[in-house]
Formats: sequence, C-alpha cells, structure tokens
Amino acid sequence: MGRRRAGDRVMEQVDTGLAELTPDPDRAGSWTLLLDGAPQSHVDLADPTHLEFEYVRRLAAAIDLVAPAGAPLRVLHLGGGALTLPRYVSATRPGSTQRVVEVDGALVDLVRRVLPWRADPRLRVRVADARAVLAGTREASCDLVVADVFAGARTPAHLTSVEYAAEVARVLRPAGWYLANVADGPPLRYARGQLATVRSVLPRACLVGDAAVLRGRRYGNLVLVAGRVEPPVPELTRRAAGDWFPGRVLAGAELDRFVGGAPVVRDAGATASTPPPPGIFSVRR
Repeated sequence: MGRRRAGDRVMEQVDTGLAELTPDPDRAGSWTLLLDGAPQSHVDLADPTHLEFEYVRRLAAAIDLVAPAGAPLRVLHLGGGALTLPRYVSATRPGSTQRVVEVDGALVDLVRRVLPWRADPRLRVRVADARAVLAGTREASCDLVVADVFAGARTPAHLTSVEYAAEVARVLRPAGWYLANVADGPPLRYARGQLATVRSVLPRACLVGDAAVLRGRRYGNLVLVAGRVEPPVPELTRRAAGDWFPGRVLAGAELDRFVGGAPVVRDAGATASTPPPPGIFSVRR
C-alpha cells in the first residue's frame, strides 16, 4: 500500500502493520506515531526535549539521573519507533554514541522521510532483531540499554526471558543500566515475572509507574530501572512525584513484596507481554 494523506495525516502500510503519523493539534511541529491504532511515539521536531508520553518522561528521568548531567553515554536502544529517546539523548547529552535497533525497515524509512532526525554521525539506526543485535554486541560496551519493543502492542516473547536479560547484563558496563518499558494490567503477572527475571542478573532495581497501575487497578506502562549498583531512588521519586501525572517508585522491601514469588521466565516457557484491553486506544486524538 502506498502512502496516502488525509489532511496532514500520513498513513502507510509498514512491515509490522498500518503506521499512522498524526500532527498534534495543540503543539506545532509535533507528531504522534500509531501502529495499528496503538500509540507508539510522540515527537516534537522543534524541541526533542519535550516528551508527551508519561512513561517516556520516566525513562528520560532515569537517563538524566544515572550519570552526571550532560555527560555523553554509549546507548543501545532496542526498539526505535519515531526515535523519541534517541533524539532526547542527542539533545541533552551531546557526543553520546547511540545505536537504535528497529525490526521494521519500512517504518524506519517512513520516519526518516516524514519526521527526519537531526544529522548526527554518532546516532545510527539498524534494521534488525533486537536480541540478534544484543548477541553480536561487545561485552561491557554500553552505559545504557533501553528496551521499548512492541509488536502488535505486545513485547515479543524472546525479549522477556532470563537468557535475554543475561545478554543485556553482558553488554552493560559494570555501572551500566537497563531501562525497560513494561506494559501490563491486572493482575500484573507479567510485570512481576519481568522483575524477577531481570533482578536475577541485574539485582539492584526499582519500578516507576502510576499508582493505579502499580496496584493492579488498570493497564498501563511501568518503567523498570535495573543494574549492579543502587538506582537513584530518591531523585527518581522526586521526579515522578513532580510529573504532570504524578507517579510512584517501588524499591527495596516494597519492590520485593511486589514481585512476591514470581518465577524467573526462561526461553522455553516465555510468552509475549499482556495484550492491552480492547478499546483502550480507541480515543486517541
């Protein structure tokens, strides 16, 4: 299917579904990317530090706090979308070396054409499978691995296991961090399993999210921060509490209670993440 326009909206069939780029009526130069109706990214072309989605602001807060302000980092992004966070890192940490892995080549082409990012020789986008790229990445070569991978609004099963998490841990430097978008709803079985799985290889962790999601009252996005040293919990707590949509941080004993007795997920029994409830994205403009 070729590209067609309805007003300024752009719709195009890509490898993983129907992509839609919709201009933000309240913010000039800003666009939302949807895939099969599910919001994937929001980008402000004039100001890459403006982050519309609350879970992206929480990921960005973690990026801001895990290293001195402005210091360049080596970042591996698993999942590209419209490159919201890579653009943010380029703007806030000049000189950072970033690799973005996106499985959908047609989506990359669409975003490059319609929402081009600023030229930066240190920012490279590769069309490939996230886990395959992890397997080929040098040991202890990354300060951050950021995972935000969805296919059909679900994280693929092969990116949910302890074997995958061990590959993430292998490529991180000793003081490196894994940041992940974990989408789940009641009874949070998937989120608890992801915490148990990641903490088995990166034991120092916290979880940031909306209180109603953390309590299992509704579906939503949770941000997992995990590494080998203690995460900046007080600072993350202040940032989450001061957000447009205030959130909470679970750490320590509170996080232990959240995980409970959830088992570690292994490749042999891994499944994709919890699908969103029907109709959750029906009102999207």
